[in-house]
Amino acid sequence: MARRRRFVGPTSRRYRRTMWTSTWRRVACGAPAATTRCVTRDASADAERRARILGAGRRRHRASRSTTTTTEAAREGGGGGRETTTIDPTTNATSGSSRGAIDVRPPKGTRDFPPEEMRRRSWLFGHFRECAERFGFDEFDAPVLENEELFTRKAGEEITTQLYNFVDKGDRRVALRPELTPSFARLILQQGKSLATPAKWFAIGQCWRYERMTRGRRREHYQWNMDIVGVSGVEAEAELLAAITTFFKRVGVTSADVGIKVSSRKLLQEVLTRFGIDSEKFAPVCVVVDKIEKLPREKIEEELRELGVNEEAVEGILAATSMRTVEELEALIGPDAEAVQDLKKLFEYADAYGYRDWLVFDACVVRGLAYYTGIVFEGFDRKGELRAICGGGRYDMLLGALGGENQPMVGFGFGDAVIVELLNDKGLMPDFSKGDTQDLVFPLSESLRPQAMKVAAKLRESGRTVDLVLEDKKAKWAFKQAERVGAERVVLLGEKEWEAGNVRVKDLRTREEVDVNLDDLE
Repeated sequence: MARRRRFVGPTSRRYRRTMWTSTWRRVACGAPAATTRCVTRDASADAERRARILGAGRRRHRASRSTTTTTEAAREGGGGGRETTTIDPTTNATSGSSRGAIDVRPPKGTRDFPPEEMRRRSWLFGHFRECAERFGFDEFDAPVLENEELFTRKAGEEITTQLYNFVDKGDRRVALRPELTPSFARLILQQGKSLATPAKWFAIGQCWRYERMTRGRRREHYQWNMDIVGVSGVEAEAELLAAITTFFKRVGVTSADVGIKVSSRKLLQEVLTRFGIDSEKFAPVCVVVDKIEKLPREKIEEELRELGVNEEAVEGILAATSMRTVEELEALIGPDAEAVQDLKKLFEYADAYGYRDWLVFDACVVRGLAYYTGIVFEGFDRKGELRAICGGGRYDMLLGALGGENQPMVGFGFGDAVIVELLNDKGLMPDFSKGDTQDLVFPLSESLRPQAMKVAAKLRESGRTVDLVLEDKKAKWAFKQAERVGAERVVLLGEKEWEAGNVRVKDLRTREEVDVNLDDLE
């Protein structure tokens, strides 16, 4: 049966609804409501309706333009998970409302370096660099962003859980480097046969680890690394320890403040071999042993058992790591053991270098990273108030783990955070509240500004650091500015002095003033 079409006339409900909708749309677009065929209401009602429609449209438009960003959940608590924050781009940030203000703090675990902090950092890095260069090392650098596999192949369990890693837009798995040694190893592999050995390289680079923060431990830090390639004997370790103790002496730290714990992973390897423990368990056992001074004995025993280490071997490991002298170690594993021979030779070289009083034998030191194979060491403050200051050791098998040919390699990493804490505690950190400006040049009248620029240029060419007053300021302000920047002198340009070919120089240390001919100014 044919479907009956329903008539839609001007008096039907459907017609009226269609026409009212059309009217609203026209009103929203700014057209007069009277152009429609429907009956219009009074002008005030239409204006109110129009404002309401336009307001709703603006709200929808803002919502469509809002930006959704992901941030760390429970930022202050350091917890896991993610949360979603909606940012309204139309908010006026200068209005003073809390909604419009951004968080001016750096991400949790990171630092800003305003001028005073930057001067402190430059001073520290200068000592790092000068010390390494004094020992004949060449500086290198590598990208902060590396392929993730570089750190997961042979790093050990702990560090792989602390990576800042992600998949980039090219679908590649990458990570911010947590340390410098794997990047160094990659560069050595890149050099191939062209690398002349022994090679001695150093770097100062930023590293990232998502870990629990404590005093001296952040999620980003700078690290000073020194590494030697191609020397199989402990002479390389002795040289690196000499560099570390030299740095300490340069900044005023003594052996009464800091010690360096020394041991060998070969010791633990010897114990595991004696008890028939599979070599594949060596690296995980080292990670557990590295926690001996941080966890109760019962917890250490539990973790070793979870790795499949039998009771006899657990007792043997704990007995070996309780040794506090090389002589005790020798009595336990014999004088022919490689660990004993290496350690005895290292202490002999320490006597020759003159830093024997810095070294402490501690069999518990194995370092947490899986790639270490021989001598290992760790700097510590003797009061026990800070975490490790520096650490390193031998890693002869790392290049093979990365797919290359193994070479003898040894090195250390020295972070910037803990040493700053130590220097502050000891009162050894210099005052960096003022800069290194030597001269402040100030024209007493605006007409002398070009001449002031000429004087500043002359002084800079002579090698002095100069702050030129760039605005029309009072003399009182200029002297306060000179004090703020730590200037040694204020160079004043006055009309009479300049006509005579002179400038007035005031020494801020002696408070003496003297007129100096421009040709003699330096």
